[in-house]
Amino acid sequence: MSSCSGNCSSCSSSSCGDRTAESLLAKLNPHSSVKKVIAVVSGKGGVGKSTVTSMLAVAMARKGKRVGVLDADITGPSAPKAFGVSECQGASEDGLYPALTRSGIQVMSINLLLDNPGDPVLWRGPVIAGAVKQFWTDVIWEDVDYMFVDMPPGTGDVPLTVFQSLPVDGIVIVTSPQDLVSMIVAKAVKMANMMHIPVLGLVENYSYLQCPDCGKKINVFGKSHVDEVAKEFGLPVLAHLPIDPAVAEAYDAGLMETVSTENVSDVINKIEKM
Repeated sequence: MSSCSGNCSSCSSSSCGDRTAESLLAKLNPHSSVKKVIAVVSGKGGVGKSTVTSMLAVAMARKGKRVGVLDADITGPSAPKAFGVSECQGASEDGLYPALTRSGIQVMSINLLLDNPGDPVLWRGPVIAGAVKQFWTDVIWEDVDYMFVDMPPGTGDVPLTVFQSLPVDGIVIVTSPQDLVSMIVAKAVKMANMMHIPVLGLVENYSYLQCPDCGKKINVFGKSHVDEVAKEFGLPVLAHLPIDPAVAEAYDAGLMETVSTENVSDVINKIEKM
């Protein structure tokens, strides 16, 4: 059990019971429809994963697709803030309806259920993981073409729950230019491989700052190492995203649907070609 990957379908051990024939996937709410699930992950916090998730959702919606955002970061939820939503559409005996943004993106987050969004979520790991699973089983997702799952950082209970319980079709790894990038990417890639989920590619956030006067690109965090790391793991680098004060301002104001998404066009193309 100490070496358990959590993926029973590929396990040859008999010491923990016969689980190989039992699917760990949670059943989607019978009134929901979700075609593709994309998890946006990082090996550590603070790399702008939620910002990237929001940009991908907006970019896909602009292509005429019906999009959902499942905020799986229970202890650090931010999706409602990014889209300027504060409550769900309502509930019925069939389930809970997610919030709906100005452009029709469906959003579900724990912050939509708290009396005060600033209150901390002081739950143990299994309870947090259970809440994420309920966002899949108890929420009514209406005709979603692409669901983007904003994952918490690391490889703990929630990522494991998402990878086991949701039919994740692909993973986008978000990283930054610091020297830690190799270790960060390695953790995320190895977990994806253990769960047998394809990694679509890497997105380097905070790649550079472009001077508004002369247009020069400044490497605020030093020389990027993401291309070398991507080559090591045989993965494409799908985007180099700059430090953009306009994006940060839009995120804080709940106006992510107004930002340019041109920088993530290659990521969207990769997702659509799955």
